[in-house]
Amino acid sequence: MVVVGAGIAGLVSALELARAGFQVHVVERQAAPGGKMRQVMAGGRPVDAGPTVFTMRWVFERIFGDAGRVFAEELRLKPLSILARHAWTTDERLDLFAGVEQSADAIGAFAGPREAQGFRAFCARARDIYQTLEEPFIRSPQPTPISLAFSSGLKSLGDMWRISPFSTLWSALGDHFQDPRLRQLFGRYATYCGSSPFDAPATLMLVAHVEQDGVWIIEDGMHALARAIERIAEENGAQFTYGVEVEQVLARNGRIGGVRLRNGEVIESESVIVNADSAAIAAGLFGRNVATAVSPLRRDQRSLSAMTWVMNAKTSGFPLVRHNVFFSTDYQAEFDDIFGRARLPREPTVYVCAQDRSDDPAEFAGGQERLLVLVNAPATGDADRYTGAEVAECEERTFAVLKRLGLDVDRASADAVLTTPAGFHDLFPATGGALYGAASHGWMASFSRPGGKTRIPGLYLAGGSVHPGPGVPMAALSGWLAAAQLAVDLNSTRL
Repeated sequence: MVVVGAGIAGLVSALELARAGFQVHVVERQAAPGGKMRQVMAGGRPVDAGPTVFTMRWVFERIFGDAGRVFAEELRLKPLSILARHAWTTDERLDLFAGVEQSADAIGAFAGPREAQGFRAFCARARDIYQTLEEPFIRSPQPTPISLAFSSGLKSLGDMWRISPFSTLWSALGDHFQDPRLRQLFGRYATYCGSSPFDAPATLMLVAHVEQDGVWIIEDGMHALARAIERIAEENGAQFTYGVEVEQVLARNGRIGGVRLRNGEVIESESVIVNADSAAIAAGLFGRNVATAVSPLRRDQRSLSAMTWVMNAKTSGFPLVRHNVFFSTDYQAEFDDIFGRARLPREPTVYVCAQDRSDDPAEFAGGQERLLVLVNAPATGDADRYTGAEVAECEERTFAVLKRLGLDVDRASADAVLTTPAGFHDLFPATGGALYGAASHGWMASFSRPGGKTRIPGLYLAGGSVHPGPGVPMAALSGWLAAAQLAVDLNSTRL
């Protein structure tokens, strides 16, 4: 069987099927595995240029454990005690910690005891949402509102409060926090799936529980996770071919027959897993025969894109930790710009991942350091390739926010690599640069993502644009689910 794409979902699919005894051939158009979990060289050093936060460790402990490996022995992991450092002004800074009570104490010192108590209630609600959804939604192949209600015991509209699908994240945060800075901080969780906190369901509060369950550093970079899964899949017999693009997924007599590569080679297979954005299938990039397997995504349904600067630079001023967030002064205006006006925000919130830092300042030796600087942007990279002046203006606004909040980045000393929405569109065709598939706006959005099994026999999907959603662990679960469904359809009991 063929797996198209060696992103994290494709890698997990390949590993699951190979260890079950299937012959697996993975074809990837890039030169290395990882997909969005990519590394970019800056100043001669590799920098994670995609996902930077590692959570839901249990997903990978299970995947590695099923393959007879101990996850902690395959990768060098380090837990973070400071989840992230947040700044609103040079005097208003707040750290969130791995422990609820430590974070509550910090919030109490920052905004008062009432807000600390609100945080405790918020965490309890987030835990309840997560525990309600983990089995019947996150681990389910293709849930529906009815199946979710049946499986999780939600018998009435009153019971639905447990997962808060009908209110927006922003409004639900008002139940717990009066301080607008805290609503802004926890509203940012919507961006983890490429959405606006003003339109995304309050269900996304579950991210708080996911983070409280642990955030780790992979000391060799997130890309090391992709390499580890690739290695174990190869040891189980999977074959990988890089630098070759799939031109067409072949369908004969209503079912899958293999793939044709851009070089003309045909790989025959009765089953194909496509680890690409589902929009690429709907757009016909894998052939018109399979374009009907998923519904097309309108431009206004796309999730966030980004402007990212991968840098090796000197910094001063702000005491960076691994994950840092520098907030804009008007969060509503920021998302109105992106989703409402489809333009770069006039004042962005800026995320900085300082990849040579941890919790302990003494561990940073000083000098040049590896940075990923990211601001959210509209997914219009297929229609709007920003001019040099527009890019320069966005860069000035971005680094002005950092400077206003105390961080000086010596850009003159930096070796920087910029990726725009158009650049992400080139990397991930048919997306406009959207990094998370469809935006999670409205209570039905999570049920609207394609499942792993399509209406075309033998064609399966995996990746962050399909169920259960974006993010490294969720995409990995999608690969696991696709492989399991494929195996069942082939009447195999080996998974």
